[in-house]
Amino acid sequence: MQAIASVRLGSVLAVLTLLGTAAVALEPLPAPKGEVVLTVAGNIALRNAGDVLALDLGLLEAMAAVEIETSTIWTQGPQRFEGVPLVTLLDRVGAEGTVIAASALNDYTVEIPISDAVEGVPIVAFRQNGEALSVRDKGPLWLGYPYDANAAYQTEVIYARSIWQLARIEVK
Repeated sequence: MQAIASVRLGSVLAVLTLLGTAAVALEPLPAPKGEVVLTVAGNIALRNAGDVLALDLGLLEAMAAVEIETSTIWTQGPQRFEGVPLVTLLDRVGAEGTVIAASALNDYTVEIPISDAVEGVPIVAFRQNGEALSVRDKGPLWLGYPYDANAAYQTEVIYARSIWQLARIEVK
């Protein structure tokens, strides 16, 4: 009987620990101080602007940014991109779903399975070769993959998911 109570208590403590961890991981994000460059909507746990999460460049930069170096079919030679891994962004906002609809400034929209968001890939890039991405140069955000790292990233499907001028993500 004591062993059963101990197992139950251990299970309750494990659940409480997980809940406590989730609460820390989903610490609220402040309202953006600068120009909003990305809006995240849909099945998300965090919001800071009504029913959406609005992010400026500073809020994105404060997340765990990474760098990838790769060539692309849209640029010449290897390029160095800096940005937030999509999985990090989705985890940070408490996204729950199976697909995201990523939309550009010109309303081009592509659906991307959330299963694409794995450790470090793809990234929501905000810098290319150390410079902020401008709207003229596919910015301010460009969702990109390390195309040179794996032939699986060199397909028409992945190229179509590599949305530049990214402005909105809706989690479904």
